[in-house]
Amino acid sequence: MLYLVSTPIGNLGDLSPRAKQVLESVDLVACEDTRTSQQLFSLLGLNVKAVTPYHEHNGAVARPKLIEKLKHGVTIALISDAGTPLISDPGYKLVRACQQNNIPVTTVPGANAVLSALQLSGLPSDAFLFAGFLPPKQAARRQTLLKYKSVPATLLFYETANRLIESLADMAAVFGNRETAVVREITKKFEEVKRNTIQNLLLFYQEQGAPKGELVLVVDRADEATENAVDLEKLIQESLKTHSVRDTVEIITGMTSVPKKEVYKKVLELSE
Repeated sequence: MLYLVSTPIGNLGDLSPRAKQVLESVDLVACEDTRTSQQLFSLLGLNVKAVTPYHEHNGAVARPKLIEKLKHGVTIALISDAGTPLISDPGYKLVRACQQNNIPVTTVPGANAVLSALQLSGLPSDAFLFAGFLPPKQAARRQTLLKYKSVPATLLFYETANRLIESLADMAAVFGNRETAVVREITKKFEEVKRNTIQNLLLFYQEQGAPKGELVLVVDRADEATENAVDLEKLIQESLKTHSVRDTVEIITGMTSVPKKEVYKKVLELSE
């Protein structure tokens, strides 16, 4: 059996009794960073039998070894450094390999930064989309934001503190002035939620400096009036910075309700 075990994202009291029981009973715990996990186990007073590294960089080599152990009756728990495994990490590949080899998999639910940020944001939660970390470079970041511009759902992104101001500036350029929440240090001593328009948040952090800690950005969906008044020329210009004419036509056609022939004509004009 493979157990997918959620660990605390801040407050150690958030580790469930079932998670404690599983971590102490399994033969092996696979974790992103063995030093970080050993420190967690020590703080929680857990008696874990053995740990092994499993992360993005060693997955191709480590995964077959873990599958072989599972086939021979070894019980394994998969954890991330904090929160729920498989959320913004490559653990799904291990789950898929288990399914392909008829190895049972179960989950031990717990803390999760995405869902916690959505709760704390005060923004609509009936439909939402988590898009992971935004790209570090501006061109790629804006192209990513363009892709999600018309999604009829609350958007959630992970972001680092030192890139917060740049990302808010790009969101203002692509999304307009939507209501947004910057949620940080969830369940920790300095937990904080700042909700305002993107432009007001940008001004605040430009004056005060970027905050410390781990961040989740929660962005309200666009209203229908805003989407009906989409600036086609602006979208095309952004796309042409990083894509060919052909790719831009496909991207913009997929993002808007504008006929492909009209998009193609406008792309040609702007590319010239």
